[in-house]
Formats: sequence, structure tokens, C-alpha cells
Amino acid sequence: MKNILIPTDFSENSWNAIIYALSFFKKVKCNFYFLHVSTYEEMTGGDSFYDTKDTVVEKITHSDKEQMQRLLKKIEKLPLNTKHRFFSLHEYIFFIDAIRKQVAEKSIDFIVMGTKGASGLKEKTVGSNTGDVITKVKCPVLVIPEKARYIKPKEIAFPTDYNIFYRSRVLNTITNVLRMNTASLRVLHVAKKEQELTDLQRKNKDFLNDYLGEEIEHSFHFLSNPNIEEAVQCFVESRNIDMITMIAKNLNFFQRILFHPTVEKISYHTDVPFLVLHE
Repeated sequence: MKNILIPTDFSENSWNAIIYALSFFKKVKCNFYFLHVSTYEEMTGGDSFYDTKDTVVEKITHSDKEQMQRLLKKIEKLPLNTKHRFFSLHEYIFFIDAIRKQVAEKSIDFIVMGTKGASGLKEKTVGSNTGDVITKVKCPVLVIPEKARYIKPKEIAFPTDYNIFYRSRVLNTITNVLRMNTASLRVLHVAKKEQELTDLQRKNKDFLNDYLGEEIEHSFHFLSNPNIEEAVQCFVESRNIDMITMIAKNLNFFQRILFHPTVEKISYHTDVPFLVLHE
């Protein structure tokens, strides 16, 4: 039984993430926890000068519950999946604290979040919540951009520079996702110029190859390009990549691929899901 946490602000982006998650985990027994967190501004504000804190909380609580009920009814109208159970959660603390609390209490396996993705995760169009969860919560995060539509992943890209050792916790999650979808892993190394791998890089690459073994369909690829984002975009287009997975610890790749503001040629931010893993 997998426990999936989906933060929602009742927007189209979060609904898109819900639809993707229900399809992605279609064949897996899951508890889905839909979490709405009232913002700090809502909790400290009020409609009038005379509103007390209790009055504000009461109004927000009532509104949140109504919206959550509408969301659950919308989900109930979808084709029934007997492997899925749904729960609603409300929190009135800071967003990251709320996420961490639920991850610990509910033994969450995956967080699924929607983003606008139009101009990189640092931009206001996406909001800081997704970026904060990715960098501050040690739980696998499946990031669903606004234009992403569920297609059973067949090709998953794994950009890496081979400079970090891949721990079994991370590799287990990757191989589980690959098995779940009968997908292939395409390991992508991008460098400014072609050169020999260091001993450390070669050891890490060999370990990865041995771990994946013959059971997991995989291949290794190299692209020479001073612009990592352009290289990833080229790879995504040429291989018809359905998902990109990354390790948060691999800061050089992680920051540039996921957080760099989008330039004209880069579209993977808007239509390719990201699976971000933590050690």
C-alpha cells in the first residue's frame, strides 16, 4: 500500500496533478491524502478590523471544507478504482511544516505537486511552495507541469554527472517506478566537452550499471554542450522522454535543470514530469 500526499490549492494546476497521480498509480494500492494548507496571510488577516483570530479561522475552515468536499465529489465522478482510497487533510501552519508533518505521520511514499512551469521553478508563476518542497522535504516528489498529460512512461531520463554515489534508497525508488511502468532508463551525462571520466565517476557509473543489471532496460548517453538545459531539451525531444528523474543532492545538475529560468528553446519545464529523489 503506497501513501501519496497531494497538496492542493483547488487550482487547475493541482487538479492536473491529481489526474496524473491517479493514472500514474492506477495499478497500485494507494491511500491518497489531499492536503490544503491555509496561507499565513489568510490566518493573520481578516475581512474587517473587528475580526478576531478565532473568527478568521472559522471562516477559512468553513470555506476550505466546502472546497475540499467539491474536490472529493469531482474525484468520485471519475471511473472508480477499487485500489484507491481518498482522505482530506487541512492544516493551518506554515506550508513546509504542514508537508513535513504529514510525511512523518502518514509514512508518505510520494508527494505529487502541480506547477505552472512556464518560467522555471524560481519564478512567481510556479510559486515558491513547489520549490520549497523539492529542496526542503526529504521525500520523493513527482512534479507535474501545467501542460503535462498522463502517458504511461516508457522512457525515463536520468541526468547525472556521476560525481555522487547512488544510495540504495534512491535506486530502489527509481527501479520501482521503472518496473511499475515497464519503462527504460536513459542515463544522460552532459559535459562542456568530451573527456575521460575520473576514477570516481567511472566507479559510480559502473555501480549504477551493475545495480540496474539485466532486469532493468537501460542505456548510457553522453552529450557535449556548455548549456545543460539545452542538452536536456535536445535529449528529451530526440528520445521522446516521458519523465525526468533527478537526485536532489546532485546540486550542479539539479539546480540548473530544474531551477534555471526557462529560455526560449526550453519547453521540458512545461510538459515533462520530474521525479525528484532524496537520500
